[in-house]
Amino acid sequence: MEIIKKPILTEKASILTEKLNRYAFKVDHRANKIQIKSAVEEMFGVTVVAVNTAVVAGKAKSRYTKAGFVSGRAPKYKKAVITIKDGETIDFYSVI
Repeated sequence: MEIIKKPILTEKASILTEKLNRYAFKVDHRANKIQIKSAVEEMFGVTVVAVNTAVVAGKAKSRYTKAGFVSGRAPKYKKAVITIKDGETIDFYSVI
């Protein structure tokens, strides 16, 4: 099971990173906080202080096309906000 799927690079997540040394990730919905903590420490080589998780509900999406009205849902996902030790950083672009 690949625990960390991808980082969340939004404006709100960047503010958390700059001010509070927190990073947001999309994670596997079956992963718990202990598994997420160990995966982040192993992948990025940082000390994790805290892990907060939330399940983000999927939005209803709709659009009007030539074929008519199309509606559906965006999938739900689990988000983890990781707080790391002061003085440490995570560089998303150097990790392969």
